[in-house]
Amino acid sequence: MARGDGAEQYSATSLLPVKPLSADGVKIEKKTKERRKPLSVCSKLCYAVGGAPYQITGSALGFFLQIYLLDVAQLDPFYASIILFVGRAWDAVTDPCVGFLVSRTKWTRLGRMMPWVLLSTPFAVTCYFLIWYVPAVEQGKVLWYLVFYCFFQSLQTCFHVPYSSFTMFISDDQKERDSATAYRMTVEVLGSVVGTAIQGQIVGGATTPCIPTEYDLDRDGNGTQPLRNVTRSLDDTKEAYMIASGVICAIYVLCATILFVGVKEQKDISQKKAKPITFCQGLRLVMGHGPYVKLVLGFLFISLAFMLMEGNFALFLTYALDHRDDFQNILLVIMLSGTISIPFWQWFLTRFGKKTAVYLGITWAVPFMILMVCIKSNLVISYMVSVATGASVAVAFLLPWSMLPDVVDDFKLKNPDIRGYEAIFFSFYVFFTKFASGVSLGISTLSLDFAGYVSRGCYQPESVILTLKVLVSPVPVALIAIGLLILKTYPIDEEKRKSNRKLLQELLDTEDSESETTALGSVV
Repeated sequence: MARGDGAEQYSATSLLPVKPLSADGVKIEKKTKERRKPLSVCSKLCYAVGGAPYQITGSALGFFLQIYLLDVAQLDPFYASIILFVGRAWDAVTDPCVGFLVSRTKWTRLGRMMPWVLLSTPFAVTCYFLIWYVPAVEQGKVLWYLVFYCFFQSLQTCFHVPYSSFTMFISDDQKERDSATAYRMTVEVLGSVVGTAIQGQIVGGATTPCIPTEYDLDRDGNGTQPLRNVTRSLDDTKEAYMIASGVICAIYVLCATILFVGVKEQKDISQKKAKPITFCQGLRLVMGHGPYVKLVLGFLFISLAFMLMEGNFALFLTYALDHRDDFQNILLVIMLSGTISIPFWQWFLTRFGKKTAVYLGITWAVPFMILMVCIKSNLVISYMVSVATGASVAVAFLLPWSMLPDVVDDFKLKNPDIRGYEAIFFSFYVFFTKFASGVSLGISTLSLDFAGYVSRGCYQPESVILTLKVLVSPVPVALIAIGLLILKTYPIDEEKRKSNRKLLQELLDTEDSESETTALGSVV
């Protein structure tokens, strides 16, 4: 009954006041308006801050773990490759499992996603800290790093998969979700800067001492290079890594707290209509959606290219370009350049479309990847190349997470009666990229072993230098070319995206009307 028909209604027999019939309707209308209202800048910032821990720890591990295991923990390259591959592969396997569990999680007073974030945080920071500790027992080093690396990756997954799914639950408005994603990507790239800066600057102040070998000859082999003046001991370097990890752990906890305090997860009012799906059903649904498969495959190759560069870049700068004392600053410049360019790419994709932004942004890095291995060691040129490469890193960060919600919306239109699958989409994307990165890191570290890598050597043999050049230029360029060719078949262009947005809005309006009608009917 309409609100204007009377504030109170009376029973014909008892004349007792009855609660207005429109009360539930008003409540649902209020919830609908609440879900539709624009997100505040504060909410977007708090949501964005929640993505920083994943990137801070990821950049520290990605840039420094390989060189840490080889030169500080002093593991054989073969065992280091096993740790890197198994850790990433295990991490990849846990992603769809956690995604499925999250999709089946019941609503609590804290939401569906937030409990995962809160419970995983203290255990994750503990395992992360122990990764950067060198145990005194020589025989147990490999097992130590393998166990804590796998534990951390699993706990990080329990944080990141629910957090990634937040995109679909902070607003029903696609424009607001894209805006929040841009905030998130900016903070995440900034998080990579913070991780690179903390790890690089603290560790860079305690340069790992090198050991002279038979390869410490000049380029012509006519004499010996002056031995480096090592002023720091290996113990100082170990301590520096632990200090850096402690600072990162503190930031991790702070970001999780801000996310919890500043973001309100919105309950899906149509969740009651959801059809429960099994893990296998979810896998079939996800992998049977053509746009999703093409998007994941395309960015799989592109992400693999950048991860391959990330994992080997510190070694490349140290040994191939002889920037041992400056590599941490060059890595920092790359991430700073990426952070600064994020707003430009956000404007570009809204003006010219997401697919155009992918093609231009990713191909921008290719000439500089080639230039990097063709020039002789020159610090100024290395910095110039790092600035240019950072712009493409920003695109690799921004576009996948901006395009995934479009795929989820397309799936929602084709399967309107299925709910609770959002986390599965995001988790399987992360699964494929992490598994591929594990394979790439394992193979690249193993390649260094076959090439004759010398742990803590002041210089490396030419075979190692050549291997590093191949791993940071020709292979990534080829992977980028394959990824862009696959993305050319991706069907959701700007016209299709706008059409889906309009149809989805109509679907949401219909669901709101049905929910209000159902509520009114239950009162009557």
